[in-house]
Amino acid sequence: MKLSDSDKRLLQQMQNVKSSFKRVLEVILTKFTRKMLLAVAGILVTAAAAGSVLYFLWQDGAFLPGWITWQERNTFDASGAYEMTLDRRTVEIRYQDSLIWTSPKKVKIQDALCCDIDNDGADELVLLCWKIGRYGKYRPFWVKEDEETWSQHLFVYEFTGDTIRAKWMSSYMGIDVADLAAGQAGGVSTNADSTETDETGTRPAMDPTDTTTDRQPYGSQRPAPRNRLLLTDPQGKISYWYWDSWGFAREETEVTFAVFGDNLIHGQIYRYGLREDPTFGFLYRNIRETLQKTDVTVINQETPLVDNPALYGDYPRFGTPAGVGYAIADAGFQIATCATNHALDRGMEGINFTKELFTSRNVLCLGIQSETETEYVPYELLRKNNIRFALLNYTYGTNGMPLPSGQPHAVHLLEDEARIRADIAQARKASDFVILFVHWGTEYAGEPDAFQEKWTQVFLEAGVDVVVGTHPHVLQPFTLLEDEDGRQMLVYASIGNYISAQEETSCVKGGMAHFTVSLTQEGFQVTEYGLEPLVITREENGRYTVDFAPPAQ
Repeated sequence: MKLSDSDKRLLQQMQNVKSSFKRVLEVILTKFTRKMLLAVAGILVTAAAAGSVLYFLWQDGAFLPGWITWQERNTFDASGAYEMTLDRRTVEIRYQDSLIWTSPKKVKIQDALCCDIDNDGADELVLLCWKIGRYGKYRPFWVKEDEETWSQHLFVYEFTGDTIRAKWMSSYMGIDVADLAAGQAGGVSTNADSTETDETGTRPAMDPTDTTTDRQPYGSQRPAPRNRLLLTDPQGKISYWYWDSWGFAREETEVTFAVFGDNLIHGQIYRYGLREDPTFGFLYRNIRETLQKTDVTVINQETPLVDNPALYGDYPRFGTPAGVGYAIADAGFQIATCATNHALDRGMEGINFTKELFTSRNVLCLGIQSETETEYVPYELLRKNNIRFALLNYTYGTNGMPLPSGQPHAVHLLEDEARIRADIAQARKASDFVILFVHWGTEYAGEPDAFQEKWTQVFLEAGVDVVVGTHPHVLQPFTLLEDEDGRQMLVYASIGNYISAQEETSCVKGGMAHFTVSLTQEGFQVTEYGLEPLVITREENGRYTVDFAPPAQ
């Protein structure tokens, strides 16, 4: 088909428009692309610059935890030859006025001490510091690569002439340390976990400030060094660390307690046990796990133990088969409080046997004294995790039964205030922490009575740290009291029954008092406390069991 001249002109015009549009589009796209590329490049450059700044700040320690207090110090070692200066996260050591050592640039020094930490007669340099990576050039063979994060360390150096030599460097201490100090841990040379008596069976008074005899941690047979590091975490909890041949080892300075109420063995309970399970293990089976994971466990043995079936008895004069006592020991209880209103139900025979049974099974028996104990023993001492506890136990009375002739201390009675105050004063002098177990109050009353309130005030004034009450058979409030000087005392007015055959609803609901004693900046204190509800169940076969109550819905 032949195109006319007009058609040719029209076609040429269309091609010209197309070419012009293409050129305009190319220009637009070129300019947009250039701007886009420039924007992207700008973003990348800015991000790189910001990243470089952040990386530099991170490398310089700008993002370390905010709780850190960076110390500044200027001091000398004991010889006076070495001057230590801590300033702006760096330590410098001068010897005879000459700078001989500066801490590594990549290590930020939080605090520093000069002290004889290994007891060789010469001071060492101890640094509390931060660096990137948990390890250094040398790391355990099982660690494939170091951590690229800031972590806290303890470094120890020794002074040798005009040189400083690395002695020990930790990877991680296992805690965050807010502060460190050098101190001494004194005390009586004994195993870490033990009771203490002299040859007569009485507990000698000990001066807690006496450091003439070294402590033997963990049952060691050699005297341990007295010098310690006191590390304080951000929450204010203190831990002791001592120097061993390889470095620092931690001394435990925290103890957990679990205290259970009245172990009231009625006839229904012991008759089932004698018939079906003479070990009486069913009584404590459900709490074994708790007993195993708690440092110190206590139960109030309300009734005397006997091995003569003729002396078995129910209310009002109890006599409990010996198997119950063996079950208490086998379950893992370490302490039995025995000063109760039923302590004399089987006379001195019951007291003698109860004391002998528990002692033979390494259960500390409080509040009663056998005929072999001729002197008054107001408290027992228990050492646990390097803390000395004085334990006292009293009862309001013995159901009108007088103390046997010639045995004025058979049961520790809560009656002579002057004597009680003297007992507590002696206990305070001999220990780090005083715990008093008391049998008192009005049965089945949900609140403390006037007698409890009066003696609570006496205990507070005398310096008791924790009071745990039994006898009402029901739960009563617990609280943390404070005296005029700010000293605190934790009081459980009544923790109710552990087990009994009492059918009242309030009597089948008891509680386990639990608290933790720790070394803090203010001394040994209760750092955690509470009460776990318990419930007693009588099963269809007549067996009585105890378990922790399910959480409230």
